[in-house]
Amino acid sequence: MALMLTLGRGVVTGIGKRPSATAAVPPVRLTDPAVRVDPARLAAYASVCGFPASGAGPRPLPLPLTYPHVLGFPLAARIMAARAFPLPMLGLVHTSISLVSHAPLTAADRPDITAYAAGLRGHRRGTEVELVTEARLDGEVVWEDRSTYLARHGTDYVAADDTPAHAERPPLPTLAEWRLPADLGRRHARVSRDYNPIHLYPVTARMLGFPRAIVHGMWTVARCAAEVPEATGLSAAFHSPVLLPATVAYGATADSFELRSAPHRLHLTGTVSAP
Repeated sequence: MALMLTLGRGVVTGIGKRPSATAAVPPVRLTDPAVRVDPARLAAYASVCGFPASGAGPRPLPLPLTYPHVLGFPLAARIMAARAFPLPMLGLVHTSISLVSHAPLTAADRPDITAYAAGLRGHRRGTEVELVTEARLDGEVVWEDRSTYLARHGTDYVAADDTPAHAERPPLPTLAEWRLPADLGRRHARVSRDYNPIHLYPVTARMLGFPRAIVHGMWTVARCAAEVPEATGLSAAFHSPVLLPATVAYGATADSFELRSAPHRLHLTGTVSAP
């Protein structure tokens, strides 16, 4: 309930904001101490995203690499919902993520979770913010996430090299095809608590410029991470939204992965590292 109120406040506080890469980011660091992992929510998340079950038994498995992002989302939402935050929260689009696990986290651990905004930067479609989330045990960082979110608006920003690195790259070998149902955005919202309207229904997505609901970027990267459950590091860029329902092709090599859909539309590219 508290998170839903935060998301609602973010809608209101975003009214009238004029995004700019030159705006100041409030130096706010929020920490939630000794966060408890809810086994039922974790099991539901693993099921929706394709991870092995991570129970809290005598020898619990490590948490999915992407799961601490879920634990930190309420803090990130509070930062983005604040009146002093320079970008409107409603309609922010996840554009990239970098995850590193320095030591295993399990459902039995009670990490301290911290989130803060590291800064803004220009983008050819608007302004991006970098949000950092960290998990600590006994004061040591054991997991960290650097994510960028885009506020779309008119801009004259031009990057030094605006040619995507993947533009001429041939597709990676296809290892699987996944059929994504129309309600996947709502299912992922229930386990991640990210109820951005662009993910829920066609009518709410159209209000924000999308013809249909789009799947969460965090679902696509989590579903790819689930194919390498032993991974300790991952970086990914989101290139185009996946409109629901959809069929996507998962391609991968030893250290790279991607998601595409017909006719060869690229949605996600990334790299992964494992012990």
